[in-house]
Amino acid sequence: MRRFIIIVMDSAGVGEMPDAADYGDKGSSTIPNIAQKYPGFSLPNLGKLGLGNIAAIKGVPAVKSPLASYGKMAEASPGKDTTTGHWEIAGIRLEKPFPVYPSGFPADILKTFEAETGRKTLGNEVASGTEIIDRLGAEHVRTGKPIVYTSADSVFQIAAHVDVIPLDELYEMCATARKILMGEHAVGRVIARPFNGTTGRFERTADRRDYSLDPVAETLLDAVSGKGMDVRAVGKISDIFNGRGITHSIKTHTNTEGVKATVDWLEESFSGLVFTNLVDFDMLYGHRNNIKGYAEALMQFDREIPDVLDALSQDDILVLTADHGCDPTTKSTDHSREYVPLLVYGRSVKPGEALGTRKTFADIAASAAEYLGIARTYGANSFLDRTGF
Repeated sequence: MRRFIIIVMDSAGVGEMPDAADYGDKGSSTIPNIAQKYPGFSLPNLGKLGLGNIAAIKGVPAVKSPLASYGKMAEASPGKDTTTGHWEIAGIRLEKPFPVYPSGFPADILKTFEAETGRKTLGNEVASGTEIIDRLGAEHVRTGKPIVYTSADSVFQIAAHVDVIPLDELYEMCATARKILMGEHAVGRVIARPFNGTTGRFERTADRRDYSLDPVAETLLDAVSGKGMDVRAVGKISDIFNGRGITHSIKTHTNTEGVKATVDWLEESFSGLVFTNLVDFDMLYGHRNNIKGYAEALMQFDREIPDVLDALSQDDILVLTADHGCDPTTKSTDHSREYVPLLVYGRSVKPGEALGTRKTFADIAASAAEYLGIARTYGANSFLDRTGF
């Protein structure tokens, strides 16, 4: 029974990539910068695995004998968004980035959307989700017009108060937008952003829903499930891959729920892939420039690491990584173009092996495929031979 487990610490980057300045991200270094800003920052369990051997992180010193093999990965695809990062982890390297809209969406897109949904819109600008709800929420409640906005990422987001536009209608509007936003305007995700509360106290609910593109090529998930093995997705993984190649999925509302769901599945007997996304780092803290919240979320996850390690069977391989950065210490509230950590652990994995700087996130897909007996390389290089297999 072989299992390959990937846990994505969403946005937990470890330093700017060489082309970071091209993305406006010079100086971004999510975990190291948080460590500098937050007194008492410490990640003892991630440190024992080798996180401090990957980058200089205050409070997470390098150790002489890490329990995991360790390195960092560069993103080969252009961009710095969730879909691009996760797709590359699963073996897809994009040649061109998904479209972004720094000046809002074209008038003809909005006109078509409004005609097909029967509602005029507000916003159509780049904005933080919480900020735009605070600013336009009262007008939305008064007029019934949904709030449309985007970010530096390739997203079309629709915010609506649950008492004004019921969830079912909001979801249908997102499905409509997804059908419209194809071809040259094929954004990575359309996202439903429901909220509740009253003016000055609006809050987003946990009923977010993502409408992604179908992956543009075969992924690791397709290959694993195609061989009759399980692909178990935790958190927003199913949304990112539009459900494709996934045999089991569980939605979670917090990082802790995601860790528990992962551990619960590891205690079952099956062969295949577990793919988990822990989104709180990014959604709740990175985008809101909340250094304290991000730091404490990292430390909470660190406390939960032993539960994950204890649940591993003899033949399991665990990979801890990220999909991009989102440095809350910078002025930007958007993702950042960063290297991501690579920690590879298992009871049969050679500890303390330096895996260097990998040229693509797809090295994870190549390694998982090799371990699970699938003849795929995804144009990448497996690190299994370096970890004792």
